[in-house]
Amino acid sequence: MDLNIRRKSTKVQLSGSLVETYPHDLQMYKIPPTENITLQEFETLALERVTLLRCLATATTLKGLRMYSEEWTDYVIGELKTQGLKYYAKLCEKTSCATTEADLQARRKDHIAHFILRLAYCRTEELRRWFIARELELFKMRFATMRSEAVETFFKINNLCYTNISDEEKSEILHNLRESTPHPNIDNMKFYKVKFYEVLDLVKMRKVYLSGGYAYIAHKDFISVLSAQYRTQLKQSLAIASHHLGEIEQDERLVSLLKGLHQSYSGDDYSNAKAMIPIESLDSLSVKSFPLCMRQLHEQLRLAHHLKHGGRLQYGLFLKGIGVTLEDSLRFWRDEFTKIMELDKFEKQYAYNVRYNYGKEGSKRNYSPFSCLKIISNTVGPGDCHGCPYKHCDVSILKNRLQGYGFESQAINEIIDMTKKGHFQIACSKHFDAVHHSDLGLAINHPNQYFEESQKIAKGDIKVEIKKEAKSATVKKEVDDFDGMDFEEIM
Repeated sequence: MDLNIRRKSTKVQLSGSLVETYPHDLQMYKIPPTENITLQEFETLALERVTLLRCLATATTLKGLRMYSEEWTDYVIGELKTQGLKYYAKLCEKTSCATTEADLQARRKDHIAHFILRLAYCRTEELRRWFIARELELFKMRFATMRSEAVETFFKINNLCYTNISDEEKSEILHNLRESTPHPNIDNMKFYKVKFYEVLDLVKMRKVYLSGGYAYIAHKDFISVLSAQYRTQLKQSLAIASHHLGEIEQDERLVSLLKGLHQSYSGDDYSNAKAMIPIESLDSLSVKSFPLCMRQLHEQLRLAHHLKHGGRLQYGLFLKGIGVTLEDSLRFWRDEFTKIMELDKFEKQYAYNVRYNYGKEGSKRNYSPFSCLKIISNTVGPGDCHGCPYKHCDVSILKNRLQGYGFESQAINEIIDMTKKGHFQIACSKHFDAVHHSDLGLAINHPNQYFEESQKIAKGDIKVEIKKEAKSATVKKEVDDFDGMDFEEIM
């Protein structure tokens, strides 16, 4: 991959050359990009691609939607538009060969971003597995939206020598095709003849007619051939990229970005509160609107009248994000700490840290509350009570705590099941639904997002529906496919 990163922006390529480089919405990503881009664009494109792939993961694991169904596709496209990624939404909505400036620029971004993520996700087997799975989902979804003329153009561009069988040959085996093909109305459907080992997934599911070592597949199922080729190509490319990481990481500007990209958070940073929350209401809010990580910190503070540095930092920034003012925050911490120490000690050793969180001391930055990924990634030592309870807490202790909160056994089992599988943020989403007796299946990425969504329910901005057992079972079935992955993989 030859991406020259420059601090100053460079001219975009002329439309004529873009037409030659990007004649089609769907790409096999065989040739790396070679143009100059700014470091800022490098980072932006990378984060946008990660957001896209996470939308795909969320649609399946959290929403329980059947992959490639109309509901699944609508959810993904809707999320992309909500996230401000309209160009990706357009690429996924209707794959074409149009050559407008907007189409060409969208393909360019898509191309560059894919190769950037190869550098970020080639580092470990787990990351490679997650990346390949998501990219295949994206590839299949986009192929499914192609019209027949766009398919033929795609074949030609990528030198795919596949031709549909003749009408005469089709007539001879029409009965067999009807018996073996799951699609109705196949009379006007194109069929392709390929070696059976190119579509082993269809053979396994008995969705093709086999004869003489060949499989006869319908046009609608041809994606199986392409996705098998794409998967093989992508696995090989990632393996090659992993061997060249040392060369790439000689540029220090890229090292931290690429290493931490799979743990990056791209949502609202909650550095500016949207409302003011009085500290007198924290006890009641902690029960209903705090995620478990913040509720356990609040309860520990009330119990011991003290938190270690990691806990004070995590909880203090969370309180800032939900709308507790600096004055109230100082009063809140002072009232608790002075129950076990002199006021003078608090002012000398702890008040500075509170003001620091609010940007009134030190570098005077407007610090943001920690995202789920940052909390999950934190190191938690003995005696600490910060971090993510789903990752850092013993499962038996977590279960006892949930039982003590009065959750139903089914909800507890679902939370514990996700925790054991390493799906910590899905466990948090299950906790949210259990607390609110809902079945929203939110993708929880930030403790302050949890609080915000809970407050919307409390104020009636979100209608809560009674939890449906059938949907819960569907979610469990879909998530079982992700056994063995850790939190980075589903994000």
